[in-house]
Parts: sequence; C-alpha cells; structure tokens
Amino acid sequence: MEKRIEKAVELFKEGYNCSQSVVAAFADMYGFTNEQALKMSASFGGGIGRMRQTCGAACGLFMLAGLETGCTEGKDREGKENNYKVVQALAEEFRKRNGSLICAELLGLSKTAPTPATPEARTAEYYKKRPCVKMVEEAARIWCEYLSTNSEKKSVD
Repeated sequence: MEKRIEKAVELFKEGYNCSQSVVAAFADMYGFTNEQALKMSASFGGGIGRMRQTCGAACGLFMLAGLETGCTEGKDREGKENNYKVVQALAEEFRKRNGSLICAELLGLSKTAPTPATPEARTAEYYKKRPCVKMVEEAARIWCEYLSTNSEKKSVD
C-alpha cells in the first residue's frame, strides 16, 4: 500500500499534475500503461484545467473509482448508483481529511482571482506554498484504504 502512495507523491514531484500522479500510481492494476494513465488524467490538474475547481487529486481518485466500480451498460441504473455512492463516500473522506474538494479553497485563493493556463514552475518555493503533495498523498491513501476493505484487488503493492 505504501509503495503506491509513495509512487503518487514521486510522480507529483517529477512534475506531473495532481490527477496524473494519483491515476498513474494505480494504472497497471486496471490494465493501463503509464502513458495512457497520464494522458487520460492530464486535463484534471489544477482543479480541472487549472480553473481551480474540483481538486485534481480528488478527480484522480474519482477516476480510479470509475475504473473499479463504473458500469459499462447505459441502462445499468444499479451500477451507476453503486458507483455514485462510492464516489460520494470517497469525496466525503477527502473533504474530511483536507477541509474541501475545491482546489482554490485548498490553495487559499480568492474565488475571483484569475487563473492563467500556464502552470507554475516547480521550484522549492512552489512546494512550500502549495499543499498539493499532501492532497496527492491523501487521495492515494484513501484509494488504498478503499481497496483494502472493498475490492477483490486486495494487494495494491
């Protein structure tokens, strides 16, 4: 379990966004290559496209929930309901641990502050002022905990 969490944190520190870091740390469990995981989760960093909406780490967590519990039949209402329940429980746990699901709130930014599309350089100063590493770590930890109690994929090493 700790290896997956550490991998997510390492990916973030290598420059990947919050969502990419969380999804790529578990991608192999769902048959995805690292490249596929990084591409499918790329748009969710910075609170979805750096718009500071839902935290990218939380979005990555929800993408994993879809891979684990998402339905594949359009008329499968029970499957959709089950997946939505899982996502809502994960969201509540993320909110409980971090105080919010909203990127701007987690970063302490004004809701009216403009957010340019250009990502900030990853410097020592960046890591000091951003709680993103913690968000990535918590999202990965929440997913490991979910898997250890709710999945057939009990081994997440």
